Amino acid sequence: MSRKYVWGLTVFFLIISVFFVGHEAHADKGRPYYEETGEVVWDINTEDKIVALTFDDGPHPKYTTAVLDLLAKYDAKATFFIVGKNADKYPELVLRSYTEGHELANHTYTHSFKVSINKLQEELRQTNDTIYSITGFSPVLFRPVGGNYTDAMINAAVKDGYKVVMWSWHQDTQDWKEPGVKKIVQKVMKGTKPGDVILFHDGGGNRTQTIKALEEIIPALKKQGYTFVTISELIESKQQQEQIQ
Repeated sequence: MSRKYVWGLTVFFLIISVFFVGHEAHADKGRPYYEETGEVVWDINTEDKIVALTFDDGPHPKYTTAVLDLLAKYDAKATFFIVGKNADKYPELVLRSYTEGHELANHTYTHSFKVSINKLQEELRQTNDTIYSITGFSPVLFRPVGGNYTDAMINAAVKDGYKVVMWSWHQDTQDWKEPGVKKIVQKVMKGTKPGDVILFHDGGGNRTQTIKALEEIIPALKKQGYTFVTISELIESKQQQEQIQ
């Protein structure tokens, strides 16, 4: 067997392995299926001018505090997808978020991208216990780390009483990449429509750009007539509309 042939086979299998690794985090059942079952939420179809601001990876002493101050200034509500280990470090921010009327949700305990189903369930319970010990509230929403999920992950979360929450495909601000305040603002403002779920981060890195962008986004959307609601309020709005129809 020639070296050229062996090298060709090696390259072929490397390509195949990369393909499968890159796709293993996607569920076999697509968005239409999960929207039909109601087990996963991306956004809702509504004419009401409501949107949900969501924040991942906190709490963080600097950035979560800044976000909460802005939300209070504009009388806006949001949903915080909390990392359990950070909640243990900064329980006062978890309590403040809760007492100021925001929704607390589960974003695992360690924020690990690849975990077994058993480990995922363990982390969901660990984060739930942490949030409950601080607030007396048990979260009912879960967002997978990085937005990567499988059918097994969704089934496990649903079994533990969670609704899985993603975000509007056109409202991934990618603020974690620090693309610049202007780009974050443009990303949100050019595509906002009623029922959107907008993704931001208040932890996991330098979120200075996120804060500065929010200082522009929140008042601009309010001026357009939008109200900022929690994810559960967004879901409730959809259910009320369905009952009317």
